[in-house]
Amino acid sequence: MVNLSTSYMGLKLRNPIIIGSSGLTNSVENIKEAAANGAAAVVLKSLFEEQILHSASSTILQNEVTNLYPEAEDYIRNYTRSNDVDNYLKLIRDSKKAVDIPIIASINCVSSSEWIDFAKKIEEAGADALELNIFVLPSDPHKSGEQNEAVYFEILEKIIRTVKIPVSAKISYYFSGMAKMALKLSWTGISGLVLFNRFFSPDIDIDRFEVKATNVFSTPAELSTSLRWVAMLSTKVQCDIAASTGIHDGKAVIKQLLAGAKAVQIASVLYKKGFKEITIMLDEIQTWMVQHNFKSLDQFIGRMSVKEAENPAAYERVQFMKHFSGIE
Repeated sequence: MVNLSTSYMGLKLRNPIIIGSSGLTNSVENIKEAAANGAAAVVLKSLFEEQILHSASSTILQNEVTNLYPEAEDYIRNYTRSNDVDNYLKLIRDSKKAVDIPIIASINCVSSSEWIDFAKKIEEAGADALELNIFVLPSDPHKSGEQNEAVYFEILEKIIRTVKIPVSAKISYYFSGMAKMALKLSWTGISGLVLFNRFFSPDIDIDRFEVKATNVFSTPAELSTSLRWVAMLSTKVQCDIAASTGIHDGKAVIKQLLAGAKAVQIASVLYKKGFKEITIMLDEIQTWMVQHNFKSLDQFIGRMSVKEAENPAAYERVQFMKHFSGIE
């Protein structure tokens, strides 16, 4: 019998499959179903800083009472924020009662001002860990890369000082110095890095003249981006790595573990096929381990990282050579 257990962020997991932050994890019913089908942990649907601020602003605009009572604006803004936060804390408490797997809270933040007090409340509600989904789009030509990157460290350092539960950072690959940035982030005291977060991808409806979402779900073809960086960073950063995006079957999980990930996060495949796919993926991992005489994940995690691979240069190659050069 093979042992699928692993450790991620100091959390003991019965296997490496974590349900990533998404609409799949916004209710106790879904979380119970995920756990029943083998999920080792869940990351709750993120509470967005912009969502809270937008919700409050919309309420204010729709409420004519502010025309007569200007002080009502602060009341409505604070009430809306408090209501969203209270609902989120309730989800944490109810989920902890319903399942026996780790519950990881998630905050999607763009500044450090909103989340210090909230992070403490998350810890008090019983969350096992906190994932910070941070992304500052480097679209302002008046801000340097250093200024954009400073936001990440400000958020992480403040929250790490506030809570005792493990904290991870879910980041993108939009950095001019990805390897150095990941290393510096790991020095802040975080327990995990999630590579990588998935963005809203804009498209244009040419008949309605509207911006709409496209490529909402990941595809197996997207695995290579995170796989490359997991392999390159897993032995260099001072924290655990979880791989995300493009993981749609057991083989993809195995590849990420070989590259050095301690766990993976999945979502898109569950939207497409349902929670039962978790069991199928776990069975696939077990079958592969038996075929290769592995009794535990520790025996092969990181076996194909840059440090251990026979051809580490393959991960750093960015230009096609053989495939489009006419060489057979």
